[in-house]
Amino acid sequence: MKLDILAIGAHPDDVELGCGATIAKEVANGKKVGIIDLTKGELGTRGTAETRKTEAANAAKILGVNTRINMGFADGFFVNDKEHQLALIKKIRTYKPEIVLCNAVEDRHIDHGKGSKLVSDACFLSGLLKIQTLDEDGGQQTPWRPKFVYHYMQWKNLEPDIVVDVSGFVAIKMKAVLAYETQFYSENSKEPVTPISSKNFTDSVKYRARDLGRLISTEAGEGFNVERHPAVNSLFDLK
Repeated sequence: MKLDILAIGAHPDDVELGCGATIAKEVANGKKVGIIDLTKGELGTRGTAETRKTEAANAAKILGVNTRINMGFADGFFVNDKEHQLALIKKIRTYKPEIVLCNAVEDRHIDHGKGSKLVSDACFLSGLLKIQTLDEDGGQQTPWRPKFVYHYMQWKNLEPDIVVDVSGFVAIKMKAVLAYETQFYSENSKEPVTPISSKNFTDSVKYRARDLGRLISTEAGEGFNVERHPAVNSLFDLK
């Protein structure tokens, strides 16, 4: 299955929080989108790997993505090495995305920065002819390098390089985020309190979308950092 966009997150819910509205908008525009979760989020204070799996599947349905898989890397302890890079290269060559969306370049959670660099490196290496990989049927895969790698924003308020107008899609994003019932604010929850379980955090997701929208004179936005200069044919292409 060739995808237009492959969104990758260190944990289930990273993608929804970071770029859920952008995904929903591109799905509505007819693009094929897939999600890869690097870990099962098994070290999360609230919930379990099993509940996260169910929640991730529900969120994927809400966003309307074509596929969602989990790499099963070790939460908190995966590293950016040959083994992990090759595992991701196989998936990149399988799905052949034009665009890859991935974790913030730096963030509060150590997995986010690690995941960001791992995905970025795998995207580059995936284009090298002399790195040979096999698909699930044992066939030789062909090299593939995504045209663009964009890093979404997470806990830290990083300065975005580009902002996508997601007006009209924040409600879908929030529905997908709140599909993770064990992770986020619930008035009746008996789970331990975490930095992301407060009502303030849930509200901040919407605040950020509105604030980024303010910066580009729209209702809502999602910000991304880029790895190379964006190119335009004309100054009039910029909004």
